[in-house]
Amino acid sequence: MEALGHSASDAALIADHLIDCELRGASYGGLARAISIAERFRRTGDRRTPIRLLHETPVSARMDGGDNIGYVVAHRATAVAIEKAELSGIAVVGANKTWYTGMLSYYAELAAARGLVSIIASNASPWVAPYGATEGRFGTNPICFGFPSAGEPIIYDIGTSAIIHAEVTLAKRLGKELPQNVAFDKEGAPTRDPAAALAGAFAAWGGHKGSGLGIVVHLLGILAGSPSVPPELAEFGYLIVTIRPDLMGPSEVFRENVTAFAGTVRSARPVADGPPVRMPFDRSRQERAQRLAEDRIEVPEAIVEQLTRIAEHTGRPADGSGAT
Repeated sequence: MEALGHSASDAALIADHLIDCELRGASYGGLARAISIAERFRRTGDRRTPIRLLHETPVSARMDGGDNIGYVVAHRATAVAIEKAELSGIAVVGANKTWYTGMLSYYAELAAARGLVSIIASNASPWVAPYGATEGRFGTNPICFGFPSAGEPIIYDIGTSAIIHAEVTLAKRLGKELPQNVAFDKEGAPTRDPAAALAGAFAAWGGHKGSGLGIVVHLLGILAGSPSVPPELAEFGYLIVTIRPDLMGPSEVFRENVTAFAGTVRSARPVADGPPVRMPFDRSRQERAQRLAEDRIEVPEAIVEQLTRIAEHTGRPADGSGAT
């Protein structure tokens, strides 16, 4: 990331996010994403300007991301939302002119660690076809909810497409086919070819219900300042709402009730011969702990080779000037 012109602090922030993806088993959003970041710089050049505060009240803010990558912009917006909610009880912060926001659960964990409930949404380029269509009209549009508890936080983070853009990109890099019924080619025919899917559209997750949720997320991104249809990998909108639980009653009681409810869900009788019932984020947390204990992650050699070339041969100074 420093070779691509990011400051040491921003590079560390991006790297932490990408490595957390790897630790949690979401390798499509991990180190392979660094290659996509380099490719985007090669395609557009470095258009970054400083992140600016456009509008602010005691409980809100809107930020211009300056074409900085979303890992940095969303982290800044989340920090502002946390600070305002801690002071005022509730906050809503939007940021636009950004791209590649990453895992929304990363930001929900930051808010939950400060005892805050969070609701987060981010829109994207029109890669996903609405239910009943075969042309892209909205992004993979993740939405996330985070709840502090008396123990580990409860976090639910989903994309609203049948397959994530990063998954398709990684499949193309590794020469793998996509699952059935997740994408269309540019003529509207179902395809398992990742290159054809990237030129066409992805299916919405969950039929008409998931498609509707994706549309809602897109509108929340517009509320954050994105255009009606963000261009390719640019001008995404990121919106975060943070809430201090004591607006509704004692925070300790809320957190204990969250923990108690999680216990009742996990204790539910599983289907015959099925695994134990989990709460959202249980798998991510367990996989992260396992990989940290093992002190290793598995990365395809093709990805490692490309990362090494970027780091060694980009030739972009740390101030962001120069050419790739």
